Amino acid sequence: MKILLLLLTSITMVATQASAARIKDISQVAGVRANQLVGYGLVTGLPGTGESTPFTDQSFNAMLENFGIQLPAGTKPKSKNVAAVIVTAELAAFAKQGQTIDVTVTSIGAAKSLRGGTLMQTMLKGVDGQVYAVAQGNLVVSGFSATGADGSKIVGNNPTAGMISNGAIVEREIPSPFGRGDYITFNLLESDFTTAQRMADAVNNFLGPQMAQPIDATSVKVRAPRDISQRVSFLSAIENLEFDPAEGSAKIIVNSRTGTIVVGKHVRLKPAAVTHGGMTVAIKENLNVSQPNAFGGGETVVTPDTDIEVTEKQGKMFKFEPGLTLDDLVRAVNEVGAAPSDLMAILQALKQAGAIEGQLIVI
Repeated sequence: MKILLLLLTSITMVATQASAARIKDISQVAGVRANQLVGYGLVTGLPGTGESTPFTDQSFNAMLENFGIQLPAGTKPKSKNVAAVIVTAELAAFAKQGQTIDVTVTSIGAAKSLRGGTLMQTMLKGVDGQVYAVAQGNLVVSGFSATGADGSKIVGNNPTAGMISNGAIVEREIPSPFGRGDYITFNLLESDFTTAQRMADAVNNFLGPQMAQPIDATSVKVRAPRDISQRVSFLSAIENLEFDPAEGSAKIIVNSRTGTIVVGKHVRLKPAAVTHGGMTVAIKENLNVSQPNAFGGGETVVTPDTDIEVTEKQGKMFKFEPGLTLDDLVRAVNEVGAAPSDLMAILQALKQAGAIEGQLIVI
């Protein structure tokens, strides 16, 4: 294995095709992942833009008690320079004690703005309830708000959310399975059986037969040294290997809300004929005034007069021959002059008629 590692570090990989991708760009090592942290805290020092809610007052009293300050019974602080907040952070893989991470602070009460505030010491916990980091510091808030004497108000961005760069110190490390076992498992970002097999073949061509095995459409396991320092060098060489991933399946993605339509490269059309036309119905209301004679004793009334006009455009028909590609489809639709909404209807009708070879996904 040591000889193999020396060979790995001495070989320079050169891409043979423009479509080749590195293993590190389309997969991730199993177990090497970030972890979410969350905590509840107080922001102080606000210029009158804080809040006075039951849970904020309770938290404020608890903070004072931690400093040995006991308020008289029945006293309710009404400080407007304090706000209750939720603090979130992401603990990266292999983060060590003493390193710092960024935190995001958001108000959960009625605070108007967190600008100018300072986050008090807040414990950040993981899903297991353990404290992994401690956050504290001055907030950076890009949003702003202003209120006039007449009640008018203007708000820019979001004044009740901010962040603290390097605002939390890591206090506990998260164990990683990276150094355990005889294999390293790569999980593809997009599952595909062909891509998994090609990745395993690329690793075997580089290291030798039976070094990599595809487990399923997502995972490929590679035999690796147990020594952690050798494993790092080994992974460094493996993740930079290049190979040609499999092309995606034939898909047409239609976003019905924005009118966006994306047609995949491998979409093919079977023989079909499509007619495209439109009908416009215009309804116009005319109000007529009925005025009686001067001595008739009647009343002036308004009578509606409705005009309905129907205009139908001449339908256009185009025919798809067998094996048409994406370019042919786009060209034909452009010649007809179909709008995005019309194109959606055409694609759905073609799919229902069985004339599209591929998936039609409407989101």
